[in-house]
Amino acid sequence: MAVPLQLGFTDYEQIYAKKKTRRQRFLEEMEITVPWEAFLALIEPVYHKPSSKGGRPPIPLEVMLRIHLLQQWFTLSDPLMEEMLIDTPCFRRFAGIETMEGRIPDETTILNFRHLLEEHRIAEQILEGVNQMLSERGAMLREGTILDATIINAPSSTKNKRKERDPEMHSVAKGKQWFFGMRCHIGVDAASGLVHSVESTAANVHELNTAADRLHGDERLIYGDAGHIGIEKRDDFQDCQAEFRIAMKPGQRRVLPETPEGRLLNLIETAKAHFRAKVEHPFRVIKCQFGFRKIFYRGICKNDLKLKLLCALANLWMVRERIPDPA
Repeated sequence: MAVPLQLGFTDYEQIYAKKKTRRQRFLEEMEITVPWEAFLALIEPVYHKPSSKGGRPPIPLEVMLRIHLLQQWFTLSDPLMEEMLIDTPCFRRFAGIETMEGRIPDETTILNFRHLLEEHRIAEQILEGVNQMLSERGAMLREGTILDATIINAPSSTKNKRKERDPEMHSVAKGKQWFFGMRCHIGVDAASGLVHSVESTAANVHELNTAADRLHGDERLIYGDAGHIGIEKRDDFQDCQAEFRIAMKPGQRRVLPETPEGRLLNLIETAKAHFRAKVEHPFRVIKCQFGFRKIFYRGICKNDLKLKLLCALANLWMVRERIPDPA
């Protein structure tokens, strides 16, 4: 659904420039890749309808959705999102804002829309819808799952209104370094490397505690790093028919003997690591491409919904050039 748009002189300069920026190329690719109609259908039943008593009409739903996705892709706060809409022509053009009328949503409008999506847990529905679409088009096979997790830092400063750190975040040691924040646990399709499940916990929660929630139940193979050793002994997996392929501990691998059996085990571990590397691709997109390296919302729930939306958008980004055409 196209949004009517009036362009200013700066917009024309960017449209007819000889070279496009990386930001412009990214937005053009996502314009084609995102299933806009499906996303709008999820939000429309809960979006505010125009009042019969008159008054200023609400911002169109598609404009607010596009602004919300811009926030996710470029890790922008609500005040900064308003400033970027005022300052950046390609953002205004992507959002479909009629700049001549000055209808740029302020930070409160952007905040209220985000709270509306959080209240109705739209991010979970978007992730499910994207995965269903990719499965129907053959991009996600769902025969195996790779399990992994990453730590996302939280502000450790107490210079805030409450004079305290986020009580739902915790510290954890990884190697010889301490981190404060949360842990994002994901289950990734073994064939395509696409995320099909996301669980968020405090950083001190072990990966095995969320392993059962990250499986869809139809797996024949389950892959994991050394942090998942002993997964088959858990009560949740006593009746599991899938084959577990868990990595050996690094210390055990370093002391493998220089015998035919030892070299064979080392080759097997190398093959496991190469196959398991697919699980790092969504983390790279979320942290490097979208810039979500440090959280700025308080609480696990808000950040869990944000991560689920980011994983859905990361899936779309990773298949943007290879997703089969439904026609």
